[in-house]
This record gives sequence, structure tokens and C-alpha cells, in this order.
Amino acid sequence: MAEGEGKPLMLIVEDDEDIASMLKSYFEMAGYLATTASSGKQALEKAKRACDVILLDVGLPDMDGFSVCRALRGVHACPIIFLTARVEDADAIDGFSAGADDYVTKPFSLEVLAARVRAQLARSQRVRRIEAVRIDDMLSIDYAAMEVSVCGAAVPLARKEYEICAFLSKHAGRVFDRDMIYEQVWGTAGDSSVVTEHVRRLRRALAEAGACKEYIKTVWGVGYTWRS
Repeated sequence: MAEGEGKPLMLIVEDDEDIASMLKSYFEMAGYLATTASSGKQALEKAKRACDVILLDVGLPDMDGFSVCRALRGVHACPIIFLTARVEDADAIDGFSAGADDYVTKPFSLEVLAARVRAQLARSQRVRRIEAVRIDDMLSIDYAAMEVSVCGAAVPLARKEYEICAFLSKHAGRVFDRDMIYEQVWGTAGDSSVVTEHVRRLRRALAEAGACKEYIKTVWGVGYTWRS
């Protein structure tokens, strides 16, 4: 869990003060550490802390919950559950497309919501156990937590550096040119020359963390490969 002697940390993003207070009290009584945010901007600021689960209202005063969810997905892999009065299928599709894990409509039962939260946390833990991969005696990659560790210590990486590391390591032994890496990591075609700089930073971060092996090999004239 994120912190607090094993208690899961919940971020509640809700602009209705009464609902936010009710949710915070309920989940704290249920054994969670809970913090609240009343706007998208405040949510993104508070989300800089590690979170185990996020309850996210769609209707926020400064930005819609879909935009907040997409921004949160840039830094968090934890479960995100939308809370909303919207009931149209199109809204649910937008929510899942933005990266939500579940969608609960208002008014809702606290007991049902709590069950949804527990189910998402349990699923997250199962995925994390499955996706934590020990590459060798030195390097581990937790694909669910989006974390790379050297000798048990997390390596500070920018998001794109991690994504390049994850992509190449999942396809060890295969050679990819910069255009392919760019399309896979950035999700579109673009200036693939930035891949070279991100690989350089990734290599440096791993080396500074104590990795004595160069995991990413340059295949001159072609691209990069992860040493299997």
C-alpha cells in the first residue's frame, strides 16, 4: 500500500462538500487513509503522492473528470472509479476510454461502492504480483506499478523513459528502429530523434542506480534492442 502501516490511501475528487465529507468519513471508518480534492487542479496536485485508489467525480468546476482521468493516467496505474450522475452509454464509454477502471452512478449505496473499491484493489494487487518481473539478480521491473528497481531501490525515471524500458524489455531480443519505438510509446508518428535522448537518459539513470550491465543495446544503423 502507499503508506500508513498497510492502510490503502484513497484520493476522493468531489466538488460537493457534503458528499466528499461523507465518503471520507465512511472509508476512514472502513480502514482507509482518505484525502479529498474539490477541483481537477487540486486533484492533480494531490495525486503527486502515491495513491492506491481514486474516486473521481465527472462534474468538476474547473475541468471535466475525463480530462482529469487522462492526466492522472500519465502518472498513476492505480484503480480509478468514476462517480457520476450521468447514465448514458456514451458517457460510460468516454470514462473507460479515459482510463477509468469502474463507473458508479449517483445516487449509490456506500456498501456497493466499498465492494467495488475492494474488488478493484484486489485486482490491482493480483496484477501487480503477476507483472512484477525480476529481470536478473540486479534489475526488476514492476509493469503494474510502472517502476524499475536496481538492487531493490526504485530508479527515478521520467514517464517516457519508463515506457521505453517497458516496451523494449517486454520484447527482449527484438530490434526496433526509432520510428517504431516512438509510435509505440508516444502513440503516434512524430520526431523519432527524441528517442535517442530518452534512451541516453534511461541508460544513465540505470547506471547511476548501480546497474553494471547495459540492458539496452544499440544496433547501429537499425535501432535498439533489449539484451535477453
